[in-house]
Amino acid sequence: MQNNVILRQIRYIFDFKDAKIAELFTLVEQKVTIEEVSKWLKKDDHPSYQAMEDEELANFLNGLIVFKRGKREGPAPIAEKRLNNNLILRKLKIALNFKDFDIIDTLALVKLNISKHELSAFFRNPKQDQYRVCKDQFLRNFLFGLQKKYRPSEDKA
Repeated sequence: MQNNVILRQIRYIFDFKDAKIAELFTLVEQKVTIEEVSKWLKKDDHPSYQAMEDEELANFLNGLIVFKRGKREGPAPIAEKRLNNNLILRKLKIALNFKDFDIIDTLALVKLNISKHELSAFFRNPKQDQYRVCKDQFLRNFLFGLQKKYRPSEDKA
């Protein structure tokens, strides 16, 4: 999935304003302007659209973790240079303080059934045989499940 799409969905799920998104970056000692946030949130065909880099999304997700869970002792977390869906899923799991059954319940909201063993494969070391790549459709379903969980009254279904 595109980083900008993920940012837009998370913004909608938690009803974050542009200023709040910029504030999340400051929680991990990163400076981002509201104008930059606005450009990331634009649709792809908008003239002022700007693609969000992996490191920027990683900083946003790290800020979300600090916002939801509180700041840890020591230095701010260092953002990964490259992100994949498995890392994004892991960061969302940490930010929301989800256990495996919470993710399974969230996916059930969008009629996607998965076992605990299948889910744990996404969080394994990529060198392990049981490791499974988190595809875009799975992450998209998880984000839609979060939307149903945190904004249920606005569902049209």
